[in-house]
Amino acid sequence: MEREKKNTLLEIENLEVSYSSGGDLVRAVNGISFELKEGETLGLVGETGAGKTTVAKAILRILPEPQAKIKEGKIRYKGEELLELSEKEVRRIRGKKISMIFQDPMTALNPMFPVGKQIAEAIKIHEPVTSAQAKEQAVKMLELVGIPGGRYSEYPHQFSGGMKQRVVIALAIACNPELLIADEPTTALDVTIQAQVLEMMTELKEKLNTSMILITHDLGVVAEMCDRVAIVYAGEIVETGSREHIFDNPVHPYTKGLFEALPSVNVKAKRLKPIEGQTPDPVNLPEGCKFHPRCPYATAECSGKNPGLYEIEKGHFTRCSAARKEGR
Repeated sequence: MEREKKNTLLEIENLEVSYSSGGDLVRAVNGISFELKEGETLGLVGETGAGKTTVAKAILRILPEPQAKIKEGKIRYKGEELLELSEKEVRRIRGKKISMIFQDPMTALNPMFPVGKQIAEAIKIHEPVTSAQAKEQAVKMLELVGIPGGRYSEYPHQFSGGMKQRVVIALAIACNPELLIADEPTTALDVTIQAQVLEMMTELKEKLNTSMILITHDLGVVAEMCDRVAIVYAGEIVETGSREHIFDNPVHPYTKGLFEALPSVNVKAKRLKPIEGQTPDPVNLPEGCKFHPRCPYATAECSGKNPGLYEIEKGHFTRCSAARKEGR
């Protein structure tokens, strides 16, 4: 009940994004809709190429131009339509109100400048501070993520992978954003460092009362950090609900397949059960349900009509004809 009382921070409605590539039209995002409440963490989960990062870049208005095009949809931040703002107006929000932790810290940081200077520069852009004050604040940001302030003048190549990721996080939270988008923030890290970074992100989120969109394919990370989950396949949300809905009662065959592909300490099995087939080509997506060529329960109806999201229990939606027929 408490979650329902919170204000809506972000609303995405029927978002469609495509890319032009060599004369082909790549349909990356195909009608995605969701909302995010203040202080909430939403996990976007799916295989590589599902369109998760494209959604994030669309929110920040950093899609590559002229290749990428938002064909349709609305992105409202606190009721303000971001797609109608000028680039100058978007810069007022990007990095200040909405910030992003990019997937690869190696490419997110400029190798030519000290890490502290990069953080200070972001602060100066958005805050009315002097250079000395920006430096002081950048040092505090480094210390907040567990890096000694004395390393302010060191360059990215002088940091380990885990430390670089901490710098990227410090850069993202430097201006205390209300919404933090984390794109696979621990993919490049080993398991031990991964756990440390996730714990740190959770602490920072609670300390700064930040809302978060966590993009990942790691269901373990989702179980630890997310309040709600949206399962993304071929540019569509195929199942969404609370963390408990998705983990305790997965309904869509794709969601079930993701869980069945995970090793379990409670089940003795010689081999894991993978999802058969390959993700569809976004240039030539299948008709009807996008998952039906890989679905073990597919019928003739599935190849003819793409089902809409259907509420199977309060707050739990799925895009599956079989679930609708079963009344689940």
